[in-house]
Amino acid sequence: MEKREVEIVVLSDIHLATYGCHATELVAYLKSVNPKLLILNGDIIDGWAFSKKYFPNSHMAVLSEFFRMMKSETQIIYITGNHDEFLRKYSDLTMGNLFLTDKYLVEINGQKHWFFHGDIFDHTTKGGAKFIAKIGGIGYDWLILVNRAINFMLESIGQKKVSLSKRIKNSVKNAVKFIGNFEEKAIALAIENKYDYVICGHIHQPADRIVTKSDGSVRYLNSGDWIENLSYLEYSNGGWNLLFFDETKFEKPEIETNDISVNVEELIHPNVFAAFVGKKV
Repeated sequence: MEKREVEIVVLSDIHLATYGCHATELVAYLKSVNPKLLILNGDIIDGWAFSKKYFPNSHMAVLSEFFRMMKSETQIIYITGNHDEFLRKYSDLTMGNLFLTDKYLVEINGQKHWFFHGDIFDHTTKGGAKFIAKIGGIGYDWLILVNRAINFMLESIGQKKVSLSKRIKNSVKNAVKFIGNFEEKAIALAIENKYDYVICGHIHQPADRIVTKSDGSVRYLNSGDWIENLSYLEYSNGGWNLLFFDETKFEKPEIETNDISVNVEELIHPNVFAAFVGKKV
């Protein structure tokens, strides 16, 4: 399959090492593109996952695609999120074509772009509330598993899939309010700092809209996630597009079915990255 040439790809909230991650689908997408720049906007690897021994070959295949891209001259910007915060001690580290950072400011075609994960606005990921958030993360992971079982049964009888987590989010006023507040804060800060674009992740809510206020306007983009929405951003021919994975348009990759046991933090240590790209740290 011939790869599409893409200027920029943005992915976030993949949550490798969790049961909810759609790693096989992501591998299919990654094998179809050849981006000049790949921006990983946080929560790529889930360091909050209580079972760090869960890392099947499909998840390893995602990392292998990232390493393959680095070797083929794709520049990778890895922006840390709250679930992969263990990497923040290595912020501003450069290894070959990989740059690890907490935020990324860049000018594209004369327009200022601000990339960051978004957990800075989320007090539930800080201090004592962080433990409760981790427990909630386990419940969310199990909900996704139950949802998959339900959808398997629904499809077997010719019914449409459902998303329990989306229904719960949309029915809980606090969740809706949190998402609204998050987006408002990101937009307000971007306008205040005269950015033309603000690109986030974190809330698993794909978005693309232009917001105009009395003190300016900004285009707000959110790349969504690879748990529920399987969404991503691409920049080509001078414009951004918010896209969703459609399995009918991609070749299903061949991935071994046997699981492997790894320690996630050891796997993502800079020395391991360096071994793949042939650099010394």
